[in-house]
Amino acid sequence: MFPRMFCASRFGLALRVQRESLWNVTLGAARQERHASSSEGALKKTELFDFHREHGGKMVEFAGWSMPVQYKDSHINSHMHTRQHCSIFDVSHMLQTKIHGKDRVKFMESLIVGDVAELKDNQGTLSLFTNEKGGIMDDLIVTKTDQGYLYVVSNAGCADKDSAHMEAKMKEFKAAGHDADMEYLDESLIALQGPSMAQVLQPGLADDLSKLTFMTSVLTSVFGIQGCRVTRCGYTGEDGVEISVPRSGVVALTERLLSNSEVRLAGLGARDSLRLEAGLCLYGNDIDETTTPVEATLVWTIGKRRRQTKDFPGAEIIVPQIKAKTKRKRVGIVSTGPPVRQHTPILSPEGKVIGEVTSGCPSPCLKQNIAMGYVEAAFSKVGTPVQVEVRKKAVKAVVSKMPFVPTNYYTGQ
Repeated sequence: MFPRMFCASRFGLALRVQRESLWNVTLGAARQERHASSSEGALKKTELFDFHREHGGKMVEFAGWSMPVQYKDSHINSHMHTRQHCSIFDVSHMLQTKIHGKDRVKFMESLIVGDVAELKDNQGTLSLFTNEKGGIMDDLIVTKTDQGYLYVVSNAGCADKDSAHMEAKMKEFKAAGHDADMEYLDESLIALQGPSMAQVLQPGLADDLSKLTFMTSVLTSVFGIQGCRVTRCGYTGEDGVEISVPRSGVVALTERLLSNSEVRLAGLGARDSLRLEAGLCLYGNDIDETTTPVEATLVWTIGKRRRQTKDFPGAEIIVPQIKAKTKRKRVGIVSTGPPVRQHTPILSPEGKVIGEVTSGCPSPCLKQNIAMGYVEAAFSKVGTPVQVEVRKKAVKAVVSKMPFVPTNYYTGQ
């Protein structure tokens, strides 16, 4: 086991390394900000773009968008504020889609591993688009609304791929005589994340937040702004909501939320370290079309009925893996010494390469280096000693359970 705290002399050094590493890990912000400025005209902008600039947002290119990586607060302060209070994240670059028609559930289930049919009204689930080889095309959240449509949110980095995939499959689906249609939403999306979220948001809602549990959703007004969809979910491990809001109202809503002293703005930097502490995957790093849900330890996303019917893409490859196991597995790793980066080799105690890091950073909460990656199955048990190769030197590490920091999702209890 590794110590949760450094001694005082080591802590100062670790904190300096952590600040530098978090900044470097998160998109190479300074370099990318210069790039964003030089090519800003080619980048897409959210409705909050000018607002970010006015509030000191350092803008970088991310998935074709100009997005804030950080504000005036340091990365670490922003991260810790989210854990202790709450923060607003602009996630308007995400792809929001509605699926209409009486066969909408059948259509969605033809693309993903989840059991949408079993969802209650206004309940959502994290799921995966898979291909015929069993690879993960993207992760997404599907909500079965009581307004006669499915509300789907998927990743900005996969927006073009996801939309092309859904459109092609929709064309085939309708040609076969089924009733379904797609609608892309031109709405903003902000996430309010942190333990004081409910305290901040409840005064602006007619609905009782205590009845809105994790992964449930409601169409409502928020501080007088009509037509907002509030979903209790997020990407930080904390209690939080994502609010889909008409573009015309997002600046006013963000300003209203910021008027509460509990709330600060947060950028992509804090979002990345928060999600890693929570053990959540980043598409393109930790999961992609070369990884299956079983290898990624995401078997829980595959509905029990779907495992039996085997009627989702790649089911003939994925379902047998559940029992037969896989050659490699996604694991958490805690290490000493210098922080680890994506593509860092993972070694056995004898020095043999057994895997690779997919995400890594110093944890602001734990004051330790944390990472996730894939290792040979024989080394995947929690507590297994391993090594990571940092700057051509083998550094001691151990396989750790995830999440690294306990999650605080609101379940109503």
